Amino acid sequence: MRVSMASSAGGFGRANEDFVGAVSGAVVLLDGAGIPGTESICSHGVAWYTHRLGGALVGQLSRDDGRGLGAILAGAIGEIAADHGGSCDIADPSSPQATVAIVRACRGRLDYLLLADSFLVLDLGSGGPRVITDEREVAARRVCSGPLDGVPRGTPEYDRIRDSCVESLRARRNQPGGYWIAKDDPHAAEEAVTGSQPLHDLDGLALLSNGASRIVSPYGLTDWPGVLELLGASGPTEIIRRVREAEARTAGDPDARLPDDATVAHCTQLPRSEP
Repeated sequence: MRVSMASSAGGFGRANEDFVGAVSGAVVLLDGAGIPGTESICSHGVAWYTHRLGGALVGQLSRDDGRGLGAILAGAIGEIAADHGGSCDIADPSSPQATVAIVRACRGRLDYLLLADSFLVLDLGSGGPRVITDEREVAARRVCSGPLDGVPRGTPEYDRIRDSCVESLRARRNQPGGYWIAKDDPHAAEEAVTGSQPLHDLDGLALLSNGASRIVSPYGLTDWPGVLELLGASGPTEIIRRVREAEARTAGDPDARLPDDATVAHCTQLPRSEP
C-alpha cells in the first residue's frame, strides 16, 4: 500500500494538534481537541496527547497481533491515560482529547474505525466514492447550539447563551445519547463507527481531518469525487493549499471560521489479498 500524507498547523507558530502516521498496511489520523488555557487541568496539552496517542496506535498496529481495531484503540487510550493520569485531571471535560480514524488492510479486506468527526473516503472506482464519518458530534453540536438561533452576535445575551451551549455540549461527551471521542476512558473505543470493505472493491482511499474536509463543506470548493480526483492529480498538499486560500479569503468575515489544523492521508496501490 502506498501512502502519501500532508499536515499543516492552523496558524503560524501554533502547535499542530493533528497526527498522521502509517505502518505496513495501516494508517492512523487523529484530530486533537481541547479547551485553550487549561494548563491547570493538563500540563501536557492537546498536541502532546494527540501525538502520544497516535504513536501508541501506530506501535500497536505494527505488532499485527490479530486484535480488532476497537481493542487496539482501547489499549492505546488506556496507555496514554496511565501516562498522565497521575499528574493531570484527565476526567475533566476540558482535558485533551482527539478524534480517531484508522484503516488496516487485513486478510483481503479493509477494516476501518472512526471516532468523532474525521472522514474516510473510499474510492470505489466507477461506483464513485463512499464517504464515512461519525456524525454524532455534529448532531450533538447542532442540538446544543439551537438556543443561539436568532440571537444577535456580540451581545451579552449571545455570550451568555453560547457559554450555556458549550456546557451542554461538554455534558454529552462520552455519554450515551451524546457523542464519543478518545480521551481518558478506553470504553469510548467500543462506541466507534467500524466496518469492512473487500479490498478488491477499492481503487484507493483517503483520510481527512475536519480541517481538511472544509474543502467540501463549508467552502464548497469541490465535492467528494473531486477530492479523489485532486488527490490523484496533485496529492494531499493541494487539498490543504486550497483550504488555506479559502480561509484567507474569508478572514475579514465576522462569521468566518478560524483556520484549523488540516491533515490528509491518501492510500493507493492497495493489496488485493492477504496471506
